Amino acid sequence: MATIEALALANAEQRRRGRNLTPGRIGAWVVMILFLLLTIVPFLWMIRTAFSTTRSLPSDPTSLLPVDFTWGAFQRVLGLGTQEQAIAEGGSGASVSFWLYLRNSVIYAGAVTLGQVFFCSMAAYAFARLRWPGREVVFGLFLGALLVPPIFTSLPNFILIKNLGLLNTLPGMILPSFLMTPFAIFFLRQFFLGINREIEESASLDGAGPWRTFFRIILPISTAPITTLAILTFIGTWNDYFWPLLVGNTDSTKVLTVALGVFRSQTPAGSPDWAGLMAATLVTALPVLILFFAFARKIIDSIGYSGSK
Repeated sequence: MATIEALALANAEQRRRGRNLTPGRIGAWVVMILFLLLTIVPFLWMIRTAFSTTRSLPSDPTSLLPVDFTWGAFQRVLGLGTQEQAIAEGGSGASVSFWLYLRNSVIYAGAVTLGQVFFCSMAAYAFARLRWPGREVVFGLFLGALLVPPIFTSLPNFILIKNLGLLNTLPGMILPSFLMTPFAIFFLRQFFLGINREIEESASLDGAGPWRTFFRIILPISTAPITTLAILTFIGTWNDYFWPLLVGNTDSTKVLTVALGVFRSQTPAGSPDWAGLMAATLVTALPVLILFFAFARKIIDSIGYSGSK
């Protein structure tokens, strides 16, 4: 009994010491706060600029609050304001096909996400569970592909899409990333390796083949990592800029990230419409922010999840 009480007192003392402020803990908090400010301040400045008028911004450039508060920049981006109002607030007066670009972004990011999740999950299961000649060699080649920067594959992919006659089409934008990526396969393979083999052995005794085992058993118990992969893939594809810019140069294929560059080039008298540009950037980032904050805990838990049951 005395031993238990001594252990409890020792644990309480250890917890109390852990809460004490030490130079190391203070330094860690200072670094974390600095990184937090470096992340949040530009975002807050973007919000401040978006709710200001472009003509009024030079009058008070150091203000932390919107200068001459207005919703006009968002109205210009969403196509709800008049040309006269846009010019009066310092905008270019040019129309922006926001809803068309939003549709293109949703199709592009959604199709790539669905394709990668479906095909990468099957490939990862094949690398984790199925026995076939050269499996480790092929997987090593996939891991080696992680070392190749995407910019190196852009030109070959562009030539391929051009030869297929798919330039300035949504399928041409989607196809190079539709099937699989090395990271996605590696991510899911690590989870599948942690699944108890007894589950699959039981399914095999019941007469289930590899396909049935995968779709009826493995996928349902893998919703956490698959959801995480889908979210990460969607966010990465939504923010993609270079490849959509390279392949899609028409309004029917422009995505929101590319449209931001076009919006910036529509400058009145050589001065960018900073309020409109920040409003467009905020509206473009809003779906990704909502998606991330809604599933942030699931993403963090899934990345550290071993997959064992």
